[in-house]
Amino acid sequence: MFTASLCLGQIEFDKVKHDFGELESYSIRYVDIVLSNKGNKQEWLLSVKKPFEVVYINSNQFIEKDSSIIVRLQVNPKTKGRFSYEVQVFTSDRDEAVKVKLTGSLANIDQNGNNSMTSCPSFSERPGGKNPNKFDLTVVTIDKKTKEELSQSTVSMLQNGRPIWTKRTNKKGLIKEDATLGLSYFYATHEGYYSAELGAYINFKRNYVVLELDRDERIIIPDPIPTPIDDTLIVMIEIDPVPEIEIIDHIEVDTTVLAEAPPSFGDIPRDDFTEEHFNPINVVFILDVSSSMKSADKMELMKYSLYQLSGMLRLQDKMGIVTYSSNAKVLLKPTSGANKDEINEQVEGLKASGYTAGGKGIKLGYKQALAGKISNGVNHVIIITDGAFNRDSDDYKRVVRKYKRKGIKMSVVGIKNKVRYEEEMRNAAKVGGGRYIPVFGLADAQNNLTQEIRLLTYKH
Repeated sequence: MFTASLCLGQIEFDKVKHDFGELESYSIRYVDIVLSNKGNKQEWLLSVKKPFEVVYINSNQFIEKDSSIIVRLQVNPKTKGRFSYEVQVFTSDRDEAVKVKLTGSLANIDQNGNNSMTSCPSFSERPGGKNPNKFDLTVVTIDKKTKEELSQSTVSMLQNGRPIWTKRTNKKGLIKEDATLGLSYFYATHEGYYSAELGAYINFKRNYVVLELDRDERIIIPDPIPTPIDDTLIVMIEIDPVPEIEIIDHIEVDTTVLAEAPPSFGDIPRDDFTEEHFNPINVVFILDVSSSMKSADKMELMKYSLYQLSGMLRLQDKMGIVTYSSNAKVLLKPTSGANKDEINEQVEGLKASGYTAGGKGIKLGYKQALAGKISNGVNHVIIITDGAFNRDSDDYKRVVRKYKRKGIKMSVVGIKNKVRYEEEMRNAAKVGGGRYIPVFGLADAQNNLTQEIRLLTYKH
């Protein structure tokens, strides 16, 4: 984002240029221009001339001396691609207008015909003029069948794969909290119910999240005994500043991750990753960051999985990252597990866009695994994707077989993949000498990848 200030008359503009960058259909697309009166008399805003695709509101017409007003400009491009608009702002201290240039690129058009972004938000709505990224978020938990609110549910919110908060709903089944716009993931539990999960993009106009929980009919919960608690005393409890999420998975699912584990493997605690029992590993992740991965649940689950793994890596372990969409690139060369901050920084910055060049990603990933190869341990590549390798992938099996002969095997992690892609992913993992690892929820993201690494490195 580039801004510049202008002060040629009594009225000073804090910026006359603004680049919105790449806008999604849901992105906030307005900017506040602050007009400050630096003179010794009252001035006023005369008029604003703008293109049809730009709308505006102003906080006041008159600008008293030593005070400011805000002109809020919102762009509403109708087609995808680059845009550039010029807005002329006329004030009483100048004969000519101050020209404000608004640029950017629209990546997607709302397929649902949502026109909530066509009108400029009023100043009474959060966010306000100084920090447009913060707003009020409401999270509600309800019984999926009866639609009744569920008090004292535990809800965790993640952003960028990181736990942001864990709180309890109040008597009305609500949590109200300050929030920051972005891809978010919500995980809710309630006694006698199956857990509920939801990925969503939130901003100040999409700030109401409803989590519907299915009752576990196997559990009989007695009616609660009424207690004389005043509603005003029911508060939302923050468990930890940076909370650990307690994953409760009521449904037993055969994820196949531990299906081939030797009997002795189960005798070792799940959090044990010591040299006594596990060999060093050099693992390179080949991450699908194409447009199909843009949804909040997929990106959040992938990031959360990678954070769980980086947290368990040891000094002797290495982790590398290759990404692929329209093109493939090395995001992180094989890096020691001691450099967790460096690894996590790359994970945090992951964003999705473009097509799927799976074949290029696989080739580049294997090259990185070979470059970081350790002779006294396990060398492995793991593809994380939500679907088929549907571009430039015709010869990937030849590449997989070639590196398998060099001692580098491959597994495939499916992030909420469709059923029709599962067979191809299983076959790819079989060719690579590894396994297909499904991740469909937070419990899978917390456990499946770390357990796969433990199984790969286990000293039989």
